[in-house]
Amino acid sequence: MTIDDLRRILTECAGADENVDLHGDIRDTPFADLGYDSLALMETASRIKQEFGIEISDEEIAVVETPRLLLDLVAKTA
Repeated sequence: MTIDDLRRILTECAGADENVDLHGDIRDTPFADLGYDSLALMETASRIKQEFGIEISDEEIAVVETPRLLLDLVAKTA
């Protein structure tokens, strides 16, 4: 899964805050600063499972704070 895949999934699941540029380097920006709460991240985890067959538990998604950490988790779980 790439950062572009994650951007697309985040936008499809929860939309995008018009004050945040998702096209910039967001890898180390906290999800909260990007406008995504725990519910949006749980939906994102569900979509990752649907599209990529990678299951992320509620406990794991609750502690992932940045896109980089989520991508690392997906890569490790794959």
